[in-house]
Amino acid sequence: MEDLLYIERINKGRLTSMSDDRELDSQVRMAMPLQPGTGERIELMLTFLRIVEAGSLSAAAVQLGTTQPTISRRLQMLERSLGLRLLQRTTHTMRLTQDGERCYERAKELLAGWARFESELKGAREEPEGILRVIVPHAFGQERLIGPLARYLRQHAGMSVEWLLHDDRAIQDYIAAGIDCAIQVGEVTDPGLIAIALAQVPRIVVAAPDLLNGRPVPQDAAELVELPWLALRTFYRNEVLLTHSVTRKRKRISIKPRFSTDSLYALRSAAMQGVGVGIGSHWVMTEALASGQLIQLTPEWQAEPLPVSLVYPYARFYPARLRRFIDLIRAEAGVIFGGMNEDGAIR
Repeated sequence: MEDLLYIERINKGRLTSMSDDRELDSQVRMAMPLQPGTGERIELMLTFLRIVEAGSLSAAAVQLGTTQPTISRRLQMLERSLGLRLLQRTTHTMRLTQDGERCYERAKELLAGWARFESELKGAREEPEGILRVIVPHAFGQERLIGPLARYLRQHAGMSVEWLLHDDRAIQDYIAAGIDCAIQVGEVTDPGLIAIALAQVPRIVVAAPDLLNGRPVPQDAAELVELPWLALRTFYRNEVLLTHSVTRKRKRISIKPRFSTDSLYALRSAAMQGVGVGIGSHWVMTEALASGQLIQLTPEWQAEPLPVSLVYPYARFYPARLRRFIDLIRAEAGVIFGGMNEDGAIR
């Protein structure tokens, strides 16, 4: 039922399974009648939507597990009840009339609204099943988010999860890729995505002590210019922008990286080996700083913190598997991201 009700995916041409079709069809038929004949009209609307989405009466019949004459009869009944011609058919083609186009759009809205209403009534009794597909950043996805993921799977025995590690924010077409949601570090620029703010990740400048060759630890951003650099391609490549924590003055520094990567872990490892200076999330550098393998440079000059968001495509209805995951991540955001201080940054 969840996949069929995920109307936006249907709009993109992704057909759901026949079992889901039958489940929704059965569910709507069993729903409380509002007026005499309402249940029948809902069934006719469902059939009409399936005809349009499938592209033909015969394909719709296969998907709904019935016969083509039955599908044709339902279409005729709907057209008679509305007093409108919805489809123009010839031997080889089928296309929506102008009235059919309006009917198609309104039918999607009405059925999505009914599904949403029914889901709200069910509330917590609806148990998710199936596969949840999530994109997560490498660092968070291998450490901070594994605990909540394990709890999600323990709570919902019928669920499986595809956990896809990506730091590339260019993966935006979540619907086409079959992705339910993503944890994204950095600004969300796609207007087609809903973004739930989770945290702000502080970033610091670090290097191995040996890189300084006995020189004093740089205190001003200008002192970093002559040092070899590492680049985290997801967020900076040829220049860095640092802000003074007190005065809020900014300095932009051009760099020529000796090493570039899209992995925060690789950047940390390269910094620990003395390859160059790097900027990374404070929480990833904590252990290396405590052990003395890394030191923080220009402690009063830092890169702007990065927002962390849970993002997912806009839709009129969201399946239980996604809603439960969103609820869990929102509820545990403080624990996942190490606790929040007054500025919303990770402690």
